[in-house]
Amino acid sequence: MNVKPYRSRYQKSDVTWAFLMIAPNVLGLAFFYMWPIIQTVYFSFTKWGDFGTYRWAGLTNYSRMLDDPTVWQALRNTAQYTFISVPIATALSILIAVLLNQKIRLVSLYRTLYFLPVVTMPAAIAMVWRWLYSTDYGLINQTLKLFSFSGVGWLSNPDIAPFSLILVGIWSSVGYNMIIFLAGLQGISKSYYEAAEIDGANRLTQFFRITLPVLTPTIFFATIISLINAFQVFDLIWMMIGEKNTSISSTQSLVYLFYKQAFILSDKGYAAGIAVLLFIIILAVTIVQMRLQKKWVHYE
Repeated sequence: MNVKPYRSRYQKSDVTWAFLMIAPNVLGLAFFYMWPIIQTVYFSFTKWGDFGTYRWAGLTNYSRMLDDPTVWQALRNTAQYTFISVPIATALSILIAVLLNQKIRLVSLYRTLYFLPVVTMPAAIAMVWRWLYSTDYGLINQTLKLFSFSGVGWLSNPDIAPFSLILVGIWSSVGYNMIIFLAGLQGISKSYYEAAEIDGANRLTQFFRITLPVLTPTIFFATIISLINAFQVFDLIWMMIGEKNTSISSTQSLVYLFYKQAFILSDKGYAAGIAVLLFIIILAVTIVQMRLQKKWVHYE
C-alpha cells in the first residue's frame, strides 16, 4: 500500500527536474524566436509613421502587396533562384559524396576543400565572387579576353545576373549537402552491394537500385533544409548586386525587399507583411514536401 505514493512522488520529482533542465532552452526559444514571430505578424497589420509610431491598419499591407508588381517580381526571382539552385546543388552534392566515399588518395583533403565554403563567411564569399565577375578587371572576363571574347556583364546585365547568383549559391551550398550525404552513404550496409555484385549488377545499376533508394531519407532532409535556405537568400544579393545596380529588379529576393522596406524606406509594417508572406510560402512548400515524401522516400 505504501509503494504507490512513493512511486508517484518519484515520478513527479523526475518531471520537475526535467522541466528545470529544459527551461533555459524553452525560455530562449520563446523569447528569441516565438515572440519576434508574434510581433512580426502583429506589425504586418499596422502602418508605421515617423519616430517609431504606428497605428492599426488592418489588411491594408496585404492588399497593397497584391497590387505591388515589385513584390511579385521579387517572388519570381526568389522562386527562380530556389527551384534552379536546389536541384542542381543536390544532384552535384550526391555525385561528389559518392566519389569521396571511395578509397582514394587525399580523400580527406578533397572533403575539406569542398566543405571550405560552408565555414567561410558569406560576405567573404560574395566579395571574392564579385571580383571574379567584375566586368572591367574580373578574372573571368580577363580569361575570356585571352581567347578574343568580349567581356560579359555578369552582375550588371539583368538577363545574366540572376544566373550568376545561382552559380554562387550552388557553389557555396554543395559542401554542406555533401557532408550530409556522406553520412548517409556510410550508413548503407555493404552487404547490399555484395549481394548486387553476386547478381552481376554494375556500379551504375548499384547506384540507381541501391544507393539512391536507401539515401532518399537523407535526400529528403537535405532538400527541405536547402529550400528553406534558398528562399531566404539575401547576403549574396546585398553584397554582389546592391541597390544602385541596374540588375537589382531582376535579382532582388523577398528577403532583400523586406530589408529595403524595413531599413531603407522605414516602412516596417509593409516589411512585416512581406516577412509573413515569405513565412507562409516556406510553410506551404514544406507541407507539400512532407505530403509527397510518402511517395518517394523509402525508410528501411
